[in-house]
Order: sequence, then C-alpha cells, then structure tokens
Amino acid sequence: MTNNTTVPSMLSVPAGATDLGMVLEANRQWSAEVHALDAGFFEELEGGQQPKIMWIGCSDSRVPPNQICKLAPGELFVHRNIANVVPNADLNLLSILQYAVEVLKVEHVVVCGHYGCGGVNAALGDKSYGLIDAWLQNIRSVAHTHRKRLGAIGDAKERSNLMVELNVANSVFNVAHTNIVQAAWKRGQKLAVHGWVYRLQDGRLEDLGIVVDGADKIDPEFQLIN
Repeated sequence: MTNNTTVPSMLSVPAGATDLGMVLEANRQWSAEVHALDAGFFEELEGGQQPKIMWIGCSDSRVPPNQICKLAPGELFVHRNIANVVPNADLNLLSILQYAVEVLKVEHVVVCGHYGCGGVNAALGDKSYGLIDAWLQNIRSVAHTHRKRLGAIGDAKERSNLMVELNVANSVFNVAHTNIVQAAWKRGQKLAVHGWVYRLQDGRLEDLGIVVDGADKIDPEFQLIN
C-alpha cells in the first residue's frame, strides 16, 4: 500500500525496505498503548487461550481476521491458506481443527472467503502456475461440479463471486464431514460450522446462511460416526 490514510495508526512498509526496524518499533508502540489501556492484558494472554471461534480463511494480506472482526488477540484460533480450501487429507489443517475442537473446545468454526480472491480467479482460468496447480485443483473440482451454473454467467466478476461462495460452501461441508467434528457432535459438544464471505470494497462480512451444527445437517453417506 502507498499510504495508510484510511487506517490511522497503522504502519505501511515501503517497497524496497531493507531494514524492518520500523516494524519492531511499531510493535513496541502498540505494546505500550495496549498496556496503558489494560495493564493486565498481556499477563492474562500469557495464562492461556480460550477462543470460542476457529477461523479458516484466505492468506490474502487484505483480510486480517482479528482486525475485520474487531476481536482482540486470543479471541480467534486461526488457520489460513490460499483460498480458504479444506482438503480432506490436509494434515496441517486437520491437526489445527482437532486441537481447536478437542482441546480448546471452540463452539464455532467459521470458513471465510473473500470476493476478488486471487486463488479462486486462478482456478477459474486456464493458465498453469506450477506447484500451486495441485492446490488449485481442489477449487477446480468444485467449479467442475457446478460448471453449468457457472457457465451460464456471462460477467466474469459475477462468475468469480459465485465461485467464491461455492468454494466456501464446499469447505464448510468438508469441515463437517471430518470425524473430528462428527465425534464432537456425538459427545454432545456444541459446535457449528459457518460460511461467510468478506467484501474488500466496503470491509463488510456477509453471512451466506450456511450453518452446519449437527450430523443431521449432512448427507448420510458422509456420516462417519453413528
């Protein structure tokens, strides 16, 4: 970014910077400001975390979870990757999900995409990007499933927006299909999986109305624990 006039008190790192001392200094200022407002804040954080929400979002630098939700450190347990994908065999994501559900006892898992997602747009195209092509295949599989619906949309932006929503929905159900989540429901643990989208143009979160909060909300063939 070239300036930070729309986000007062936030730092912008100039292109070509070789010394990141400004970032460390900004951190010291932030720490002092927080301490001045709440002298016990960091001591409380050090004592442990008890977030109620796990966030699965895109790695895009313009979508910082705590900031856009106006939540303090310790309120979100976060996993981010390219285009908020939830592959069935991603041990990194599944390990984080297991810890969130079984240890932290989160009550909500939010899958949040964003309109204008570069990963989604790349998956909709026909170019090869090297290693990341394997990751984008997850999104392309969803696009293939919905190819008629997507193909009926002439406007590229509208088509991309729909694909963003379909990708979020797919990730929501992939979370719900895990034995981690289904075991929690079996134990009677309160847990709901939500699908949201962030709008870059106005900074607003949009609830897609997708909420899966029990095994009865998923198809029988995906119910792993009876």
